[in-house]
Amino acid sequence: MEKVRRIGLCLYSGYKIYPGHGKTLVKADGKILTFLNSKCERAHLMKRNPRKVTWTMLYRRKHKKGQEEEMAKKRVRRINRGHKAIVGASLTEILAKRNMKPEVRKAQREQAIQAAKDQKKSTKTKNAPPPPPPKSKQKPSKIKASKMQTKASAPRMNVRR
Repeated sequence: MEKVRRIGLCLYSGYKIYPGHGKTLVKADGKILTFLNSKCERAHLMKRNPRKVTWTMLYRRKHKKGQEEEMAKKRVRRINRGHKAIVGASLTEILAKRNMKPEVRKAQREQAIQAAKDQKKSTKTKNAPPPPPPKSKQKPSKIKASKMQTKASAPRMNVRR
């Protein structure tokens, strides 16, 4: 079974303290203070504010140091909402259709649909293929027998792997 390794935090600097490193100070009132090294311990005992000491984590968090990568990810691109022409229709045509009254647009749409239907009917009557000739019936018994023979000749193998 593997030992559980505890990684603590330095009370002053905020850096990780790995097993076998650091100093623990127990005060008379029972408070346990853990420090990464003697440098952190001395600074704490001299009552220096870790938010004003440049190499501590508290200072770095307060002054937003080392967070440029995270800030870049949070940027959101704004969508440019402009009017563009579509293939087959210019911008002026699109705007004219948008500003048109709904009744007029509905009438135009129905007219276009009717014209398309009429055109489809006319092409069907012109290009109508001749009806297919009647098929002569062959003897199905010979075909079925030959298929059955090929199936019977190749036995199936059920092999599990």
